[in-house]
Amino acid sequence: MPTRHTLVAPPALLPQMLRGAALSPFKRPRPDAPLPDGTTLTVPRLRIDQSHLTAYERVCAFPTERDELPLTYPHVLGFPLAMRLMAQRSFPLPLLGLVHTSIEITQHRDLAPTGPYELTVRTEELVPHQRGTEAVVVTELRGGDADAPVWHSTSTYLARHKTSEPAAGAPKDTGAEPLPALTEWTLGADLGRRYAAVSGDRNPIHLHPLTARLFGFPRAIAHGMWTVARCLAEFGAHGPVHVRAGFRAPVLLPGSVAYGARGPAFELRAAKGGRVHVTGEVRPLPDRG
Repeated sequence: MPTRHTLVAPPALLPQMLRGAALSPFKRPRPDAPLPDGTTLTVPRLRIDQSHLTAYERVCAFPTERDELPLTYPHVLGFPLAMRLMAQRSFPLPLLGLVHTSIEITQHRDLAPTGPYELTVRTEELVPHQRGTEAVVVTELRGGDADAPVWHSTSTYLARHKTSEPAAGAPKDTGAEPLPALTEWTLGADLGRRYAAVSGDRNPIHLHPLTARLFGFPRAIAHGMWTVARCLAEFGAHGPVHVRAGFRAPVLLPGSVAYGARGPAFELRAAKGGRVHVTGEVRPLPDRG
């Protein structure tokens, strides 16, 4: 049976992340490892903290005057539960070093910022990847008496290790022409700390150059979910849509990036050199009527 919790706004995640980090050296990831029991957590009557929502909208540049939840906001609501699941002693992948590699979001209608909603997060499976093993994490939001989710996402988190079985269809650099650049953003050194304050994700790679260097980065890097949220805010995505996004390379802070889009596709590249950071697309859902 799913474990039930009460949640209004995302709680502090640092204790969970520290616990997961402490357990990480004792784990030996592999794609055929069994997932533990109790891989689903549920918040039955979630209400949105309006001040938290406004802070999230501001840091991601979503319009604050719209009477709907930003498309990526339910991910932030579900992230503490995902971390709780992946920080368990029985979870087979080490939390330390996990890399968010992709996300797909399906939203069936604009979501009111009032609620209540039922929020469910589960670890669905482990799959092989050419660089290791990925955990598939599903987040769902139900509203009112709806049996089916009104919002659904699937995220993949990669634990890197040696493997002899590259995943079929693993992303490759196709050398595609850049999408037309529509705008550039200058990102401050404090962006990781500002996003961490609203998301609860205080992974040290995002907070300061010194802590980022411990994990092999020359400077702090932007949160992947901030980059996707910022792109979707610029795209103006809302309503019944399906979003797919892949994280290709980290965004170093401070730095400058170029946002490009054409049709359903969007991307984020380095303003100089053109290195691809994020690729994705936004497509409307078919009319159910």
